[in-house]
Amino acid sequence: MELTFYGHSCFYLQKKDTGVLIDPWLRQNPVVKEFPAKLKPSLILVSHGHGDHLGDAVEIAKGANCPILSTPEVIYHCGKGGAKTMPGHYGGTVRFDFGQVKFVPAWHSSSVTVGEDRVYAGNPCGFVIKFYGLTFYHAGDTCLFLDMKLIGDRNNLDYAFLPVGGLFTMDPEDALEAVKLLHAKTVIPMHYNTWDRIAQKVEDFQAAVQKQKVGKCQLMKPGETIQIEDR
Repeated sequence: MELTFYGHSCFYLQKKDTGVLIDPWLRQNPVVKEFPAKLKPSLILVSHGHGDHLGDAVEIAKGANCPILSTPEVIYHCGKGGAKTMPGHYGGTVRFDFGQVKFVPAWHSSSVTVGEDRVYAGNPCGFVIKFYGLTFYHAGDTCLFLDMKLIGDRNNLDYAFLPVGGLFTMDPEDALEAVKLLHAKTVIPMHYNTWDRIAQKVEDFQAAVQKQKVGKCQLMKPGETIQIEDR
């Protein structure tokens, strides 16, 4: 199994011919050096409608002939763009050959840009993804909230992707508390250093996580791929 981090909040899980792409903001992402033209996911997950998360989902979905899974309001927008879509919402679980995807809450906002207007796009979400025996939590954009403990208690998380940039999401201090609630085996920080406004020294966050002995913190550079041993 391979995990690729494309920067900001975009991750790609892949095993053989199956790939799950999350929050694919690529073309306008300042940390992405080159658009991955050969990207052919089987499924795209979008946590909310903001441009730095919805990003290039419609274009990629149409090119790969794969569906976008998100909340109904985001799905409506993507469907109007010609993409295949699959709706779901908090508490809902969608099953696939590779495992399943469960919708969980995120505390943020959601809108899409239509022309020069911002249009309400429902509630933001996070995802708990069971992919060939491993469990991944993508928090989306969110602040710290106590129900993260439920997510951790009920899911035996192998990996948690958590925003740490502050201003629009949790900062490293709050993300450290999230790590304690989730007790994932490995946490990977995201949503930082894309712009100066969310600049963070993530090495300090990594050291704090490992000092607390609440799990491993792995830093990934934009464009980096790591190998993961599946079950």
